[in-house]
Amino acid sequence: MASTTSRRTFLALAAVGAASAVTACGRATASEGGRETGKLRYQGWAGQVTLPELAEDLGYFGEVKLEWVGNTISGPQDIQSAATGQTDFGGAFNGAVVKLIAAGAPVKAVISYYGVDEFTYSGYYVLADSPIRSARDLQGKKVGMNTLGAHSEALLDIYLQRNGLTAAEIAKVEPIVIPPVNGEQTLRQKQIEVAVLGSILRDKALATGGIRPLFSDYDLLGKFSAGTFVLTDRFLKQNPNTSRIFVTGVAKAIEWARTTPREEVIARSTAIIKKRGRNEDTAALQYWRSTGVAETGGRINDQEFQLWIDWLVAHGDIKAGQVKPGDLYTNAFNTYGG
Repeated sequence: MASTTSRRTFLALAAVGAASAVTACGRATASEGGRETGKLRYQGWAGQVTLPELAEDLGYFGEVKLEWVGNTISGPQDIQSAATGQTDFGGAFNGAVVKLIAAGAPVKAVISYYGVDEFTYSGYYVLADSPIRSARDLQGKKVGMNTLGAHSEALLDIYLQRNGLTAAEIAKVEPIVIPPVNGEQTLRQKQIEVAVLGSILRDKALATGGIRPLFSDYDLLGKFSAGTFVLTDRFLKQNPNTSRIFVTGVAKAIEWARTTPREEVIARSTAIIKKRGRNEDTAALQYWRSTGVAETGGRINDQEFQLWIDWLVAHGDIKAGQVKPGDLYTNAFNTYGG
């Protein structure tokens, strides 16, 4: 059973110092008189094409190149790697970004990269014959999700809060980590009572039958941008032109995906995966429907962070007034649309 302490200490990312300087290899002149980097190190996701990977393939980065250093399955881990200089950018749920910056990490969110809409969402599913019908029925039950301290746990908490559960009652609900690919099987074997399923995993499970939704993040909050890419303050200062090319290129990729026929987006993504030769399964790409990003070009607004600031304050993870939305992000490097 998850304790109140464990719920309060989720996302306990250590405060980190300034990220190490990256190797200079670009052509543009940096503000400090040096040469800017011409590459950005990053982690990918197996079987998926990230927006930066799409932007590079579409030619939106020009001479700026991406350098893949491996894969991740965790947004909080991805942004921590960026903060500590192991990579140059990372992306995560906005609540994780808030917590990391509140802990002292010198990073800024620069562009939204995923969100929730009527096409792209995560559902919280139970077996068709489950006695779970309401939020209150979740007490004492296990909820399987890909990682703790991120999007799925945050939405679970908001669902419980909005349905009147107290902090003590919420602590009786047990979120546990289940690899997404095992979520449906674990649910059907009754090792958990609820599975968080999205995209191909959701659609395949629904096609098989025998499960039903309890709620979804789209039901709960409607359309919203949910996660952002971060760069360190130092990287932004030393590489302003590279940062601008990167952020604006991702913005262009968001709009390309929004305005291009779905079949063409899928075909392009499939070609990218095959070309990079990492022995990945492309089956999940056929279920792609949207990025879910709400704002044009992935521009960030205060509300996309204020929601999670309020949530973290209510849970005692950060103090009231510790951070403000304006401390967390900048749109200065996003020149999409002029």
